[in-house]
Amino acid sequence: MNPPRITTIALDADDTLWQNEQFIRLTEQRFIDLLKDYTDAPNLSERLLASSAKNLQFYGFGMKGFTLSMIETALEITEHRVPATVIAELLAAGRELLTYPIETLPYVDAALADLQQNYRLILVTKGDLFDQERKLAASGLADFFSAIEIVANKDAKTYARIFDSHTDGPEHTVMVGNSLRSDILPALEAGAFAVYVPHDLTWSYEHAKEPADEARYARIPHLGELHAAIAAFEQMR
Repeated sequence: MNPPRITTIALDADDTLWQNEQFIRLTEQRFIDLLKDYTDAPNLSERLLASSAKNLQFYGFGMKGFTLSMIETALEITEHRVPATVIAELLAAGRELLTYPIETLPYVDAALADLQQNYRLILVTKGDLFDQERKLAASGLADFFSAIEIVANKDAKTYARIFDSHTDGPEHTVMVGNSLRSDILPALEAGAFAVYVPHDLTWSYEHAKEPADEARYARIPHLGELHAAIAAFEQMR
């Protein structure tokens, strides 16, 4: 007898299960406010985001890397004239990013409780290990997941390893997340189904072209619609 079409649901964390980017945007504004008296450089936010993207290869994803990028950008745009007091303020802003309260997104708790009745749930998130573990513990969602994977990056090879370790195979797995670049496209490449749940504040780095013609892909407005999307995948033969 063949196994069910879908047996495992893998979910992203930041801005899929709980708010994250909104705190980064607030910190970006704090960065701009701190630097505006020390430079006439335009587009400070764009300069910071470009530095953050460039530094991913060195620092990876997460708040610590973002903090280092703030300091690096401040030094560059002021030609190293930024006062030490401003650097101290940026460090403080970075520390605050590691302590903000966790606010789960609408429908999350009900959706996970519902899905857990029929599917194995696993968490697949990227970023700093300490910070992701803190957020998961504070969210109160940890008990929903039979496996937790905190990875440095999300690509098809990483998903293939995770699906091999924790699922009945990619053909029986759905990946759910708010990033087309990190959650959707590489999971599809690895052979899984994928459900895109857009978030209004998703970082531009995570944007990509939507695979609208892919049968194993669906887009939903919120996690309250996830069960219906999975049911549609279940009916595919």
